[in-house]
Amino acid sequence: MGKYKKYAALAIACVAAESMFELIVPLIMADLIDVGVANQDRHYIYMKGFQMVICAVLALLLGIGSSRFSALAGQGLGAQLRKAEYEKLQGFSFANIDHFRVSSIVTRLTSDVTNIQNSVSTGLRPFCRGPVMLVAATAVAFSINAKLALVFLVALPVLAVMLFTIVGHVQPLYTKMQKAIDLVNRIIQENLTAIRVVKAYVKGEYETEKFEEVNDNLKNQSERAFRLAALNMPAMQIVMYGTILSIIWFGGRMIQTGGMQVGELTGFLSYVMQILNSLSMISNVFLTLTRSMASGSRILEIIDEEVDITDREAEDYDVKCGEIEFDHVYFRYRKDAPEDVLTDISLTISAGSTFGIIGQTGSAKSTLIQLIPRLYDATRGEVRIDGIPVRKYPMEHLRDAIAVVLQKNTLFSGTLLENLRWGKEDAAMEEIKKACRIACADEFIDRLADGYETEMGQGGVNVSGGQKQRICIARAILKQPKVLILDDSTSAVDTATEARIRTMLKEELPEMTKIIIAQRISSVRHADQILILDDGRVSDIGTHEELLARNKIYQEIYESQKEGAEL
Repeated sequence: MGKYKKYAALAIACVAAESMFELIVPLIMADLIDVGVANQDRHYIYMKGFQMVICAVLALLLGIGSSRFSALAGQGLGAQLRKAEYEKLQGFSFANIDHFRVSSIVTRLTSDVTNIQNSVSTGLRPFCRGPVMLVAATAVAFSINAKLALVFLVALPVLAVMLFTIVGHVQPLYTKMQKAIDLVNRIIQENLTAIRVVKAYVKGEYETEKFEEVNDNLKNQSERAFRLAALNMPAMQIVMYGTILSIIWFGGRMIQTGGMQVGELTGFLSYVMQILNSLSMISNVFLTLTRSMASGSRILEIIDEEVDITDREAEDYDVKCGEIEFDHVYFRYRKDAPEDVLTDISLTISAGSTFGIIGQTGSAKSTLIQLIPRLYDATRGEVRIDGIPVRKYPMEHLRDAIAVVLQKNTLFSGTLLENLRWGKEDAAMEEIKKACRIACADEFIDRLADGYETEMGQGGVNVSGGQKQRICIARAILKQPKVLILDDSTSAVDTATEARIRTMLKEELPEMTKIIIAQRISSVRHADQILILDDGRVSDIGTHEELLARNKIYQEIYESQKEGAEL
């Protein structure tokens, strides 16, 4: 809670003081009846009445204060929890993120935090007030008439058993309810992300049915949880009214025998109501805490997730040249996976060279290059840059020295210029224009209505796939990295433009190590070296001519693409 602890403390203090003033009122009322009314002393009645008003006004002001401070503490805690979760997520590796669905992460950042936030904002008052009122009112009730107060010794255990039975059964239902919210979020996210595919395949009705299924599941889970939680109030009322009837019965008999006065019974009943109301508050707090605990455990799963890629072994190294070496590298996504995705990869990529990677779909080309900036860590073996293991580099510097344009190009909401400056925040317009010229993005940027100030929309919906790829390449070049990795990032660009990008990269950035992953041989044929990956293994390495002369896989890819071009 950090700095918001003081608000929680102030709220507790206000609630405790408010409770004490409310507890005084029945004592004053008992004196007013037994002394003032009994003796017809008007002055005494007015004096006691004025005291009751003062206590009520002070209790009101303290109640307002407690509500305000509780709200500040609750909202502050919610903000801090979201911040802590989000900061932890930024430190996650790809492997950590793979442990959670995106929809589940969104629920944990929103709905689960809101549950805890509301439990503090609305629950802090009854959480403190209930026990204070219970203990103090019970003590005063025993001081008024100990025999009559023995009724509570029967009522309290009955209520406690009923409450714990309800709480014990409702807690797992709240956990299921939050998981049902995850499913709803997942369907919504998938539908909105792939809305063009849904429209193209006329699958709106099918998607609606999918949503109705998870929506009904959430409704059913919520109904089960709240139906059981709703039993709390009837249970409270049964005990409350049973207790009141018992006290009136026994108290009336005591008045008849002279063992109690009417004012005492009236005051006693006021304390009984306060005791029972405090028990009602405590039971509601238990239910709120039960739901919060279910949400809290889900939040802690993210906060307590052990980040598997850290700077524990890092030293003060800088990437100087960009020479990359894979030394008998093995990799699998999970330790318990039955087999390796990459097997015994050994190769060297010279600094400043252009290195092509080609292979069939699913041959682990993208997985291989993700080991270089430590998006994943090798399971066995070692990846080195400039002869130094990548684990020895500070992660921030390592990733700053390597620019990766992934298969799935991502643009953020904002202007084109803001997206480009992700590569370098303080980049001058001359640098930006040069990067766009190398990526051949200047060709279409000049034709945009607002040029570099054009709004991209969510995900860059107002530019084509090829334009988006060129923007992402320009953004990566703007980083001025030592290593540039293009992971099939010119697939939506025509071959003539792709050739110009390749030529510009070679002429303008001769010292930068360039790794190009492609499906088309035309994209890598001019590379200094070409790696052929086959099912996660090195099949061959060589130039275009060498591989065409000796490697069967390369020959098959070349012939199929040549035949397709001729057709």
